[in-house]
Amino acid sequence: MVGIIGPNGAGKSTLLKSALGLVSPLSGRIEFFSSPLEKVRQRIAYVPQRESVDWDFPITALEVVLMGRYGRLGWLGRLKKADREAALRALDLVGLAPFADRQISQLSGGQQQKLFLARALVQNPEIYLLDEPFAGVDLATEKEIVELLKKQKEEGKTIFVVHHDLPTVEEYFDWVIMLNTRLIACGPTQEVYTKDNLAKTFGRPPSLFDEAASLSAKKTGGYL
Repeated sequence: MVGIIGPNGAGKSTLLKSALGLVSPLSGRIEFFSSPLEKVRQRIAYVPQRESVDWDFPITALEVVLMGRYGRLGWLGRLKKADREAALRALDLVGLAPFADRQISQLSGGQQQKLFLARALVQNPEIYLLDEPFAGVDLATEKEIVELLKKQKEEGKTIFVVHHDLPTVEEYFDWVIMLNTRLIACGPTQEVYTKDNLAKTFGRPPSLFDEAASLSAKKTGGYL
């Protein structure tokens, strides 16, 4: 589990989009498993920001998840019964099986986030790239998503998550990437997630992070 953190405009989403070929890098090259993306695309799944999705598009939850199977079909392939069954299992895994035939705008914010996670799960990838999967969801939904991701980690998957809630970084992530238009730090969370690196990343005095962590802990515990 890798957390990607930094202030707004730091390049977190751009990093994921560059890795996926949605944004062209100015220099250098991007590889997965020592290969270009084109050769290993099916081994990678992407969960976009919820705000980037057209939720009024006339498509059901099940149809969205089935999109995760398209990469396996080839040019003339058709979805089969096994694909539908896999999509229904993925919906059930995220608790959305009862909503399979519901148009996506009729889902709550948390359900919409879990829907695109289900689309990623049905791909059975080795790497997940998630862009702010906890944005706009309640704490209970966030915890559910974290548990699903941790189960994927236990199965040997690698998960990159663009994340904003600093007090949960140490709880959620084994590794952290800290950005502010350039790489500030990258490594095991216990080693690089320090007050000094936070100050370099966000441009604020280290003492402010102690205060923010205290307030967040009180909110999570129900004191505020």
